[in-house]
Order: sequence, then C-alpha cells, then structure tokens
Amino acid sequence: MEQAIFDQLLPHENVIANFRRWKQFEPRAGDIFVCTPGKCGTTWMQTICCNLVRPDGDFEASVAEISPWIEAMFQPEEDMHAAINRMTKRRVLKSHSPATSVPWFDHSKYIFVGRDGRDAFMSWLNHNERLKIIDDLNRQAQERNLPPMPKYTGDPHAFFEAWLQQKDAYFGMIAAYWEQRHRENLLLVHYADLKADLEGEVRRIAEFLELNLTDAQLTRVVERCTFEYMREHPEMVGGFEAFEGGLKGFIFKGTNGRWKDVLTESELAAYEARLSELVPPDAAAWTKQGRKALT
Repeated sequence: MEQAIFDQLLPHENVIANFRRWKQFEPRAGDIFVCTPGKCGTTWMQTICCNLVRPDGDFEASVAEISPWIEAMFQPEEDMHAAINRMTKRRVLKSHSPATSVPWFDHSKYIFVGRDGRDAFMSWLNHNERLKIIDDLNRQAQERNLPPMPKYTGDPHAFFEAWLQQKDAYFGMIAAYWEQRHRENLLLVHYADLKADLEGEVRRIAEFLELNLTDAQLTRVVERCTFEYMREHPEMVGGFEAFEGGLKGFIFKGTNGRWKDVLTESELAAYEARLSELVPPDAAAWTKQGRKALT
C-alpha cells in the first residue's frame, strides 16, 4: 500500500486486531471488502460474496481461509499477506474497523452490513460465551497494554452494561460508515433485509459487484447461503474450532428479537440513549428497520 494512503488511517487497535496490518496490503482492482461491526452478519456476507465470485460452487478452500480478516492477529502478518497475494480469484476480505481506519480504493467495492444493536449484543453474548481462546487473547492484550476482552460470566445485564461502553465496537462503526454512505463503491446491507428477502438482497449485491450471473447461478448461490445450508457445510464456511460447537456454535440461531426476553426496560432506555448519543437519527432508524427506513 502507498505510504500516503496508510498515513491517512486513524489508529484502531484492540485485543484481536491491529490496523497496522494494512500497511503491507497490495490492493487489486475489484477487491471486495466486507466491513461490519461484530455479530452483524460478517460471515454470512463473506459467504455470499465468495459464492457470487464462485457461482458454480468451485471453492478451493473454506470461506474462513479464502476471506481473511486483515487486521486480526491470528496469523503471522507475512504469511497472511503472502496468502492474499497468491489468490487468483477476485478477493473477498474482511474488516471490523471503523471507516476511518480502513483504506478506501476507488477500484474496490465495500459492503457494510448493519444490524439492530440489541440483536448484535445477543449474538455477541453467545459468541463470547463459546469462544475458547479468550484467556490467551487477554494475555496477549496485557503484553500490549490493551484493555482485555470482557468475559461473559453468566450475568447478561452486567455484560450488556460493559457492551454499551464499547463505543467503536458497534455505535462508532455504524456512525462512521453511515457518514460514507454516498460513496458509489459502498453498499449498505441490513441483516434483517437478508433474513426477509435473501434472494432479493443477493441479486442487489451481485449487481453492485458488477457480476453478470444467470438466474440458475443466482438460485444456486442463494441455496448455499441460507443459514440452514451454511450450518451443515463447514467445508464451505469453515470449522471455527476456536468455538465450542464449532461452526454450529459460531453460526448459532441467527434470529432477531431475542433481547426482548432478556433486557430490562431501563437497559433498553440506556441503549436508546447511547444510540442517540453516538449515531445520527437517520442511521439509528436504519439499524432498526433496514431498507424500510430509507424509503
């Protein structure tokens, strides 16, 4: 990456990720970046995009392998960039960083996936509870003088209070990408819209990516991108061995509204206050209603 582009990025570092890993990235025309807050449909969108690039299902490896999270420090930096540079198909790459910490290339496509924050929280609770490597991650964070990842100890209310304070994990990302929504190479997709009309959203994504696929190909892509199919095919999505239950523990229920039976009225009021504080009103409406809020 050109030094001038890297120098424009605002620092963003946490227990798992480091924005500095972008520095060695060598962009290509047509690169696809899936950018999301955690637990808003990242793996789902990666799977959709990887399938659209491979409409006949000719996967050379799992989505987890062919669509890496650039900032994540799970893999040595040199090895990761070498693997990315060896890719021959159109690349699909992942980021959980705010829009100010991701390089913008005119010849690339960016897809931002949003979700109601309360649903994202419930998914994060399951994610955190099942993740088996938190202690290892937190030891590394201590060595780097970074805040540890909060651990779920069985109290959803305490966990929710801690989640609300993590500004950039959800609220900051929504606000930052919303500010960029008028870019021609950025598409906003909402989790609820994917749930309501997967075929329609897949077609919209394919059009945005300028992929000219037949109806038969699109039909097969949609079939491979349902939650049911993904949960049963770790060879396509990835095994996710770091989670209890593997892929089925990682792609858990995928439903919305579970927070209604968990969060109290005061907690919901605190969520609304935090949302109003950090996210513009039109973006806040979009997080709850998806494309309906844009009409």
